[in-house]
Amino acid sequence: MGKEKLDDIRVRLDEVDDKILEAVAERQRLIEQVAKLKAEGSVKLRDLLREEAQLSRLSDLARARGLSAYFVKRLFRELLDYSVRFQTHHLVDSQNPDRKQRKVVVAYQGTDGAYSQMAAERHFAGWDGETETLGCESFLAVLESVVNGAADYGMLPVENTTAGSITDAFDLLAQTTLSAVGEEVLKVEHCLVALQDVDPSQIRRVFSHPQALAQCSVFLGGLSDCRVESFTDTAMSVEKVRDEGDPHQAAIASERAAATYGLQVIARDIANQQQNYTRFLVVARKPLRVDERIDCKTSLIFSTRHEQGALVRCLNVLADRGLNLTKLESRPRLHSPFEYLFYVDFEGNVESEEVQKALEDMRAHTGSLKVLGSYPRT
Repeated sequence: MGKEKLDDIRVRLDEVDDKILEAVAERQRLIEQVAKLKAEGSVKLRDLLREEAQLSRLSDLARARGLSAYFVKRLFRELLDYSVRFQTHHLVDSQNPDRKQRKVVVAYQGTDGAYSQMAAERHFAGWDGETETLGCESFLAVLESVVNGAADYGMLPVENTTAGSITDAFDLLAQTTLSAVGEEVLKVEHCLVALQDVDPSQIRRVFSHPQALAQCSVFLGGLSDCRVESFTDTAMSVEKVRDEGDPHQAAIASERAAATYGLQVIARDIANQQQNYTRFLVVARKPLRVDERIDCKTSLIFSTRHEQGALVRCLNVLADRGLNLTKLESRPRLHSPFEYLFYVDFEGNVESEEVQKALEDMRAHTGSLKVLGSYPRT
């Protein structure tokens, strides 16, 4: 009797889930109408006050029905986030006819289950078309696939909240003619992955991408008699452990990568910091034109003149124009000993008069200045 009753409840649960899915589909149809109206008019893309009021209203309704207000608020934040992504893509596409294609190919470094692939899927989730991901062996291969047309976009990790800037990505980006057309911030949840469900103390070798190893250094330091080895990619490390069949080997990767290759997660959330995020730049062959209603970032690469205070004067130009600096990175300039390139991100859109004036003023203090692009801010 117990099993029959459970089966009956599960059937009813499936029916409820179907209704939820249909409600989400109806909501999406309304969002599509909203996106078209905003593309045709001048209404702001986001109304943060309305969003917060709506979340508060839904939280109150949740409590009144005996539900967790936290859970309901989190659920609807995801729906709102998707709604904004969809409307942003629609508005950008309406002003960039080249993007109106039914299928795009997005290159990333790694193989199935890599964090870069997950970032690509998340970023293009709101795009009204088919998305295909293309795994590449290196950052250089990602950029080359975009340059030669094998991919429409590339996902390039540029910084992590634990390990800092990913300098190889910046160095390669400076050597291309590609433009920055988007960004994505992905929460990274590292797992220790092995062939069998064994205690981590039995692991003798751990493979992963150098950035992942750096982000999990404290956990790895607690493993005795264990050798740590760098490998091309997190997901490729899982594939390696599977193929070699050694039960004393493990990889650091995502839970999704473990599931993809049929391995076991033997430890979760092993990064030094629980708030572990990686920021990706989305690159393409051409820059985007972005409506000024969309909150934007602009990325630059520049070199300064050999003059005292040249860098400060460049940064003061941004401050004087009220443009908030969000990143400053310096890297050695290739083939020019003791010269440096500076990478800057700030909040602003090259379509705006203030940003155009700022760039004009900066050129007076720089040896070279390249605008990587303006793109919607995550």
